[in-house]
Amino acid sequence: MDSQNLTAHRELDSIMGTTTRIPCLLSAEGFPEWKYCMEKYIKMKDFKIWRSILKGPVRITTTLEDGTVIDKEFENYTDEDFEKIKEQEKALATLTMALSLEIAQDFREYTSAKELWKALIEVYEGNEDIKKSRQDMLRQKFNMFYYVLGESLEAQLHRFITLTIEMTSAGILVTRSKINKNLLNSLPKSWDMNVSVIKKKKDLNRLSLAETVVIIKACDLNHKQR
Repeated sequence: MDSQNLTAHRELDSIMGTTTRIPCLLSAEGFPEWKYCMEKYIKMKDFKIWRSILKGPVRITTTLEDGTVIDKEFENYTDEDFEKIKEQEKALATLTMALSLEIAQDFREYTSAKELWKALIEVYEGNEDIKKSRQDMLRQKFNMFYYVLGESLEAQLHRFITLTIEMTSAGILVTRSKINKNLLNSLPKSWDMNVSVIKKKKDLNRLSLAETVVIIKACDLNHKQR
């Protein structure tokens, strides 16, 4: 892999995240896919963090003899109480570390993961008109997806996968057949014969995008070996 492709891979890993690297929100345009990947990442790493984001801060209380519930004094916290606080702070830290410095500084006022998550959604997803405009833009990008001259096959595949993730997170449903056909039709002219064979031998209605990508990469590898 050349240095340009390696750099592109690292940038994509930074944005989308990996099993060991948290997804990073770099811009407003990247929010839908970041939101999708961030939720998956958190649930995979520690579901308690996701629970804290959904539920919000847990009030540490004690009950008096007359049944009155009051906030517990800090010096009376138990180990269990501290674990609850630790869980909340871990959730907030996880979200904060997933934001670029430029974005994070605009959200410093939020002191809980639930508040921060809600604020990010309100700012970057906007109202229904904005959501609809984004959906229209993504549909247009999908329908007009094409090979960029000089682009490597791997870079094109990553670009297409990223676009489909954006569409899913924006609530756009597309059939497997349509996704597979768009990807195959976007490949360079030199792929025409391979594309024809794939369409003839494979059921595009049943293939997942991941399976289609594997088939394309296998064809590319066979070509290089020859």
